[in-house]
Amino acid sequence: MIEVLQTGPLVSVQDLGREGFRHQGVSRAGALDGLALTIANRLVSNPDDTAGLEIMFGTSTFLFQGDICFALTGADCFARLDDVPVYPGWRYCAHAGQRLQLHMSKRGLCAYLAIQGGIDVPLVMGSAATDLQAGFGGIEGRPLRKGDRLSVGERRDIDDVVAGERVGLLLPVPDAIMRVCTGPEFEHYSPHAQEQFFTTGWQVSPQSNRMGFRLEGAPIEAQSEVKLLSHAVFPGVIQLPPDGQPIILAAEGQTSGGYPRMAVVIDSDLWRLGQLRPGERVYFQPVSLAEARMAADVQARYLQRVTLALTAR
Repeated sequence: MIEVLQTGPLVSVQDLGREGFRHQGVSRAGALDGLALTIANRLVSNPDDTAGLEIMFGTSTFLFQGDICFALTGADCFARLDDVPVYPGWRYCAHAGQRLQLHMSKRGLCAYLAIQGGIDVPLVMGSAATDLQAGFGGIEGRPLRKGDRLSVGERRDIDDVVAGERVGLLLPVPDAIMRVCTGPEFEHYSPHAQEQFFTTGWQVSPQSNRMGFRLEGAPIEAQSEVKLLSHAVFPGVIQLPPDGQPIILAAEGQTSGGYPRMAVVIDSDLWRLGQLRPGERVYFQPVSLAEARMAADVQARYLQRVTLALTAR
């Protein structure tokens, strides 16, 4: 088991989210940076959708109560295993009684801790993901707190040499540009407003959360009032409320809404949401559907190379 000795305000059990329930009003939840969690799981030979920990803000300390392999990805939280530095993108082995401590990151938002065998919690609608807004999944639908004990799932058989070998990968580095396809209501806005959307350096608001990232900048004005019936939305949709300040829907975003959909973040850039810190700026770059598919292919090939690099050892 793993005991939580100290935790920041937003540490939760997450996998890649629950699929197939949006028509019932259930959000996907899951990791904000699904790419980071996927890489962490591959480093410890877990299936991609194995549950790990999403660590956001503050200092967290975990006590390993047995020998275990683990990996950290995402934001660099200056982690230490006892007194030894632990770096993102590497696989480590810890012994019973050792402590892993993570501090506040200086760049990026979410760090991910994957444990060989995964975090063992009851599945809700086929997923271990914590939906903090709805209050279910993970550990009682809430963030972790001091004193929690986490069970580790059944470990896959790995050669002892490979399991004990320290291996690492070059992780993707987020930048300020997020690629998007224009949304259904984009043409409702004037050419000036459209240009403003793509040329503004939008600042991430402190009011952002796992439901959505609120952005701040010069308000975008509509040519006329845009009235819409409620429609389906999903993570990555960029809504434009009446105040003209965009909102990027995130993992726990609602399943329907009535605000104009200015654009949609392409799938292969959704991981960047998990690394957007309050106060940072983000720019939107328009791409075609063909370019979005090419980006998805590039990301898939990267993950294939990750697997080949790890299995070739």
